[in-house]
Amino acid sequence: MGTDTTSTGSRQTAKMIRDRIQRGGERLWRLEDFNGLPSTAVAQALSRLTRQGVLERLSKGTYYRPRQTTFGKSVPNPAAIQKLASRRKNVFPSGISAASLLGFTTQTARRGEVSTSALSLPRKLIGPETVIHTRRPEAWAGLSDADAALLDFLRRGGRTSELSPEETTRKTLSLISQKGRLERLLKVADSEPPRVRALLGAIAEEIGKNAAARARLRASLNPFSRFDFGLLAGLSHAGSWQAKGKS
Repeated sequence: MGTDTTSTGSRQTAKMIRDRIQRGGERLWRLEDFNGLPSTAVAQALSRLTRQGVLERLSKGTYYRPRQTTFGKSVPNPAAIQKLASRRKNVFPSGISAASLLGFTTQTARRGEVSTSALSLPRKLIGPETVIHTRRPEAWAGLSDADAALLDFLRRGGRTSELSPEETTRKTLSLISQKGRLERLLKVADSEPPRVRALLGAIAEEIGKNAAARARLRASLNPFSRFDFGLLAGLSHAGSWQAKGKS
């Protein structure tokens, strides 16, 4: 009798989930959307609905309920699935997307570009054409999109800017001078490549702040190395921070 009761309960849970999904129309569904129901029963019900073609599995624990259109089944909205992916793992704008967010370009990248501290991102969530830069430092986890975008921009020597070198340098200084930003970037500087540490040191010196942090950055650099500052080579203290072509 206990087995019959369990079976009846599972069928009722499955029907409840199916009815809710059908009422919900086209949308993304996650296991967390059914909190309060037995997790095993929810997983089984979603798997069954996927086999029946009601749902499409995008990644572990994430499903999509399509709708029928003139051109066939609908596909998930790219912005919605990238937002979902960013809730599950730290995902930040990169490349042209980062430069656009910061106001260095008005270009729209042909393919999306993101960075993450994760080892990988689910392609069905992030998009098959998206360029993914993995293994960013764990220290990025507490950064805002804009702060992470600035670090990405510095990693590229500002080359994703469509502004002149002089305008790129001025805008970079202006952005990093915003309240608290330099301090936040300096906190994670130790996990950045040497060129970024050198650039942050040159910027901090030009702004005239954080002498102790500048000393720590300088001590972390190989004194015989030279770094390509890219479009930011015009920083006033680029030479003293080992920029190539500067003395």
